[in-house]
Amino acid sequence: MSKPWVLTGADFLMSTRAKVVITDFVTEPLDCERQILGDLADVVAYDAAHESELVGRIEDADAIMMYHNLAISEVTINALKHCKLIVRCGVGFDNVDRAAARRRGIDVANVPDYGTEDVADSAIGMALTLSRGIHFMNGRLRSANGPWSYTQVAPLPRLRGRTFGIIGIGRIGTAAALRARALGMNVIFHDPYVPDGYEKSLGVRRVDTLEKLLRESHIVSAHCPLTSETHHLLNRDSIAQMPRGSFLINTARGGVVDVMAVLEALTSGHLTGAGIDVLEAEPPSPEHPLLQAWRDPSHPAHDRLILNPHAAFYSEEGLMDMRIKGSENCRRALLGQPLRNVVNLAV
Repeated sequence: MSKPWVLTGADFLMSTRAKVVITDFVTEPLDCERQILGDLADVVAYDAAHESELVGRIEDADAIMMYHNLAISEVTINALKHCKLIVRCGVGFDNVDRAAARRRGIDVANVPDYGTEDVADSAIGMALTLSRGIHFMNGRLRSANGPWSYTQVAPLPRLRGRTFGIIGIGRIGTAAALRARALGMNVIFHDPYVPDGYEKSLGVRRVDTLEKLLRESHIVSAHCPLTSETHHLLNRDSIAQMPRGSFLINTARGGVVDVMAVLEALTSGHLTGAGIDVLEAEPPSPEHPLLQAWRDPSHPAHDRLILNPHAAFYSEEGLMDMRIKGSENCRRALLGQPLRNVVNLAV
C-alpha cells in the first residue's frame, strides 16, 4: 500500500542511504518525516539552539530541514559535502545564507503556505483584543487598578470604518486583509512588489508609500519578509508618522520592527497598544527593557503590550503542514525531481 504524502519514486535506487538532517525545533518522534523519506534516507533531528552545535554532525547531509531557532551561515554551508537542498520550514528565510548556498550549487527553499490562515488569525486576534480594550481592561481589573467600568478605555472608537493598514500583501497579508474587511474596516496596503490591479481583486486600496499608509492607519500590521530593505522598517521615525492612539502588530519577522521604538511609543502614549509575536533574538534576555516594562505593573506598556513566543504560525494542522511539505521537498531533491518554492535561484 502506498504511503500517504509520499511522492512516486518506487524505482529509485541508491547505493547508500541518504541522510536528512532536521537542525532544530522538531524532535522525536519523527513519524511523518520518516513516513515520507524513510525508504530513501535516515532522518535525524538535532534540536540545536545554535549553528555551532551542528559542527561534525551535519557535513554529510544530503538535505537539511531547518526552522527558526538558529541560523546557518556560509561557514556551515561551505562544510557541506553533498547537500542538495536546504529547506527553511516556514515562510521567512533570512536565517540561511542563500547566496553562499547558491555559490555551492545548493538550492534553498521555504514553505510559504503552511500557516497562512493561522498567522492572519493571530494578527487579527491581537488587533481586536488591543483595539477593543479587552487586553487593557482585563489586566487592569485583574490587578484591581481602576474602576470596574468601561470608562477605563474611554474614548474607544468603533472599528467599523477605521483603517487597517497592511505592510506586505502576500499570502498572509491577503488573508489578514480579507479578515479585516469582514470586520467592516477600510483596508489599505503598501507593497511595491505586487502588480497593479491586485487591490481590485481583493476590494482593498493600494497606497504608494509607507508614509501614507502609516499616516492613515488606525491599526498597522506587518506581513513582509525580513530583508535589508525591511530591517527596522518600523522604527522611531516611522512609528511617529502613525496617528496618536493607533496600534501596531508584528507577526512577520522580529527584525522588521525596532521594539525599542515601540516601547518608547507605548511609554509616551503615542501608541495605545502593540502586539509583538516575533523578536530579533528568541528567546529574549530577561533583562531586555521591553520584557522588563511588560512585566512591570507600574509601566504604561504593562497593559498595552501583548508578547507571544513566535507562536502566530502555530496550529496542529499548520505545524504538520510545515513538516510534511518540507519533507516532500527533500524527497524531490533526493529523487532529482523539480523542487518547489526555491528562494535563491537569482541570488
